Parts: sequence; C-alpha cells; structure tokens
Amino acid sequence: METDLFIGGKWVPAESRFDVLDPATGDVIASVADGTVAHALAAVDAAAGAARDWAAKPPRARSEILRSAYTLMVERAEELAKLISLENGKALVDARGEVAYAAEFFRWYAEEAVRAAGSITTAPSGANRIVVVRQPVGVCVLVTPWNFPAAMATRKIGPALAAGCTVVLKPASDTPLTALALAVLLAEAGVPDGVVNVLPSRSSGQVVSAMLHDSRVRKVSFTGSTEVGRILLAQAADNVVNTSMELGGNAPFLVFADADLDAAVDGAMIAKMRNGGEACTAANRFYVEAPIAGDFAARLTARMAGLRLGPGADESTQVGPLVNEDTVAKVDSLVRQALDDGATATTGGTRPAGPGFYYPPTVLTAVSPGSAILREEIFGPVAPIVTFDSESEAVGLANDTEYGLVAYVYTGDLARGLRVSEALEAGMVGLNRGLVSDPAAPFGGVKQSGIGREGGHEGMLDYLESKYIATNW
Repeated sequence: METDLFIGGKWVPAESRFDVLDPATGDVIASVADGTVAHALAAVDAAAGAARDWAAKPPRARSEILRSAYTLMVERAEELAKLISLENGKALVDARGEVAYAAEFFRWYAEEAVRAAGSITTAPSGANRIVVVRQPVGVCVLVTPWNFPAAMATRKIGPALAAGCTVVLKPASDTPLTALALAVLLAEAGVPDGVVNVLPSRSSGQVVSAMLHDSRVRKVSFTGSTEVGRILLAQAADNVVNTSMELGGNAPFLVFADADLDAAVDGAMIAKMRNGGEACTAANRFYVEAPIAGDFAARLTARMAGLRLGPGADESTQVGPLVNEDTVAKVDSLVRQALDDGATATTGGTRPAGPGFYYPPTVLTAVSPGSAILREEIFGPVAPIVTFDSESEAVGLANDTEYGLVAYVYTGDLARGLRVSEALEAGMVGLNRGLVSDPAAPFGGVKQSGIGREGGHEGMLDYLESKYIATNW
C-alpha cells in the first residue's frame, strides 16, 4: 500500500506524516505523507507539464485508458472495498456498492471521451460561419470528501481525463488511502506521468489556496460542505478560476397518504441508510401526511431497529461506525437537542459506550419544526419525522432550507408526483425511488447546494471550454 505523495508519476516522501485511523476502533492503520504548499505547487508543475501532450492525445486513446482503468477497478473490487471499509468505516456491503459505482464513472467517460462534439452553423445574417470547438479547460484541482473516497474521485477524474485535462487530486485527510490506490491503478491503466497527481495533506486550506492562486490552474471541482465551498468560491474569484461545487444537502423525503407504504419504507431505508447516512443525498427530513404518519413511523422504526451495528469490515455488519469523533459528536448533539425540544426516539437515540465512532440507527417522532436537526445536514443514521396536512404545506416545508440538492417524493398519484417534483427546489428528485445517483445522469443541486453538474454528458462539458471561430469559405 503506497503512502507517499504521487507527483509526476513518482512516489514522493514528505518531511512529516499524519495518521489514518480505523473508525471502528480508533486505532492507527497507516501513516501517510503530509503534503505542503511546495508539494502542491510541484504537483501543479507536473500537471502543467503534461497538459499539452494529454490534450493532444486522440480521444480514442484517452478513451481506451479510461476503459482499462474501469477493467482494473472491477478486477480489484474486493481489495478496494476492504480498503474503503477500513479507512472510512462503512459496512462492506456499502463499500462494495461504492466500488461498483465508482468504476462506472471510468466506463461512462471512456465512452464520452469521443463525444466532445462541436458544431458548424451559418450566422443568421449569412455573413460568416459559426464554428464551435470544444477544448479542455486545462489544469484542474479536484478536492474530494471522505464519505465516498473512491466514487467522488472517479466522478471528477473520469470526465477531466476524458476532456483532455490534467489534474491534482486532494483527497480528504480521513480517507487518503483509497485515492493513493487509485493513483496506482490509473498508472497501470496507462495514464501518463503528470496527468493525475494525488496530494494527501492535513493542511487542506493552505495547499488548495496555493494551487488556486497559481495562474496555471484553470478549474477547481469541490465536493464537501457549503461552508468550505463558499471559501473556495471566494478564492477562485481572485484568478477567475472555473468552478464546480457539489455542496451540502438537506434532503426532504415526502410521503403522501396515497403512497404505497411498503415501497415508501423500502425507499426510506435506501435514501436514509445508504452509506450509513453519511451522504449528501441522504434523506434528512421526513415529512409524512398525517393519516399515515403513525404507521410509517412504526414500520420505519422496526426496520431501523433491526439493522446490525458493528465494524465495517465484518461481513455481518449492516451499519458501520461514522468516520470520526467529530462526526459522531455532531450527530449525538443534534439528536439530544431534538429530544430536549420534545421529540421521541422510537429506536436508538443514545450513543453506545465503548471504542469506535458508532451511532445507532435512530428514528425520531414529534420533532419540533424549529429543531436544529431539520436545519442542519445530519450525516448519520437518524431519521426525524414531521407530519403535514396538505400538498402545499409539504412543499413549503421541503423548500424551507438554503439547500437544494435532492428531494424524494412518494405518492400513488403520478400527476401529483410530477407536480410536486417541479415545485421542489432541488437539482434532483427521486419520484417513488430512494436512489437517484447514476453515472449517466447529471448530478448536482440548486441554491447553496452547488454549481454545475457531475455525471452524464453534462459532467464532461464542465471540463471543456467552447471556442467560437468566425470564418468564411
């Protein structure tokens, strides 16, 4: 397992190192090189040096390299899943699902690499031809979170490489090992030296800022909190750097009285408990129409209470630990505040004693509308339930947030489902579905949940500039 920095195709040591912990025990599992500003600028040097040749490489050649990366990732799926589970804490079943999902971004963008089509039209006046060509943005800084250490990396690397860009990947310091394993895999797939550089660092703010203020960097793609996104947007403005931001979420999950209740509970378990609730797409607020609220809560409680909590690497575990102490402390604080405000925990609600960063699957009923747990992204296995009496009330409650990443709607009335989906202020809607993520679909939010889209054809367009050439012939 490589633990140094990956710059210019070489493994580079650092003067200092930092520890990576196993969330199940709190024990150290590895020591990783701690990148500095000097290393960050060296990574930009490497990416800039490789940029011209990579952009000039035929699209089919870039495509074949990405396809090779997909094949290698599938071959090493179990090894990667165990590594993700070890450093992130998620249950193996979730880790295996993440690897499969992550690999698909390489396959999808292997296919998209040959589809960066431009256009030729005649100006309406007839004075000239309008020729539009697509060209790579250039050197990109990719900043990824800890909750999906493989998928969030491949969702950025795939389209960037397909478009002809070179990259510096700054992974979350809680989960750098997966990113370093991907560096090994990409090199084996044939990615030339300098095209992909990986820079673990505990000094995230300093190293990213230094790169954003290097004039050779032309794009930053960030997945993480809205608070950090605001900082990066401000810094990107200094050099007018192209930005893609996939930020926080506060997903509402609406259940109408005419919904198939079994399907709604199944969807709720997926939307809430995928990755143990540590997902920006996780259902954060459950709004259930009053006549069925009691039945829905009882069924959800039974399902949540039946989940087995344990170390992610244990095959029988269904819910692993949260990633670190800060995360579990935040979840515990939000739940305790909700209980103090009058909510009832029908299952869970208390942090277990012992080692590890665990929090039990929890359902809260009678949640106060002003409770902080409805305003903040929980990022844990907690489902707060609020009742509503009308469609307009449900939409109003759902939209009462600064976030707008994803929403979920369950109803037996297709017209209502589509009407509510249009009215919801969200970049994505799961209509009678608890899962929306797909490499072939544009992923992203509105309001303070982000800028731009990842996945789909739109995801590659975010790494391309449109150049207009006026000419006659």
